[in-house]
Amino acid sequence: MARGLGELESTIMDRMWAIKQPASVRDVLEHLRKERTLAYTTVMTVMDKLHTKGLLKREPVGRAYIYEAVSSKEAYTADMMRESLAGSGNRAATLVHFLERLTPEEASALEAALQVYPPGGRDS
Repeated sequence: MARGLGELESTIMDRMWAIKQPASVRDVLEHLRKERTLAYTTVMTVMDKLHTKGLLKREPVGRAYIYEAVSSKEAYTADMMRESLAGSGNRAATLVHFLERLTPEEASALEAALQVYPPGGRDS
């Protein structure tokens, strides 16, 4: 199940999604240290939490782990959207409000997505 991310969790996941390959805590830390001061143990703890949340998978390599994103940022965002919709109480009303607020660019993106994946779901 998708869960919201804290600020550092989000920063780390953005990095993992951007590189699209396995990375160690040290790899991520070196990148993050270009913008802020962080301890190795802080990044290690957050990456462990992201693993526990199911967003990162890990493989032991020596005495450390190599982490990799379980899914794409787009798939994670879609899960968050579905979770929000499911918790809204009135899905139809929520969707109407969502559609009312789309920018022209977002509406075009939605139209393009519906051409790729037509209404009616996977079986149509």
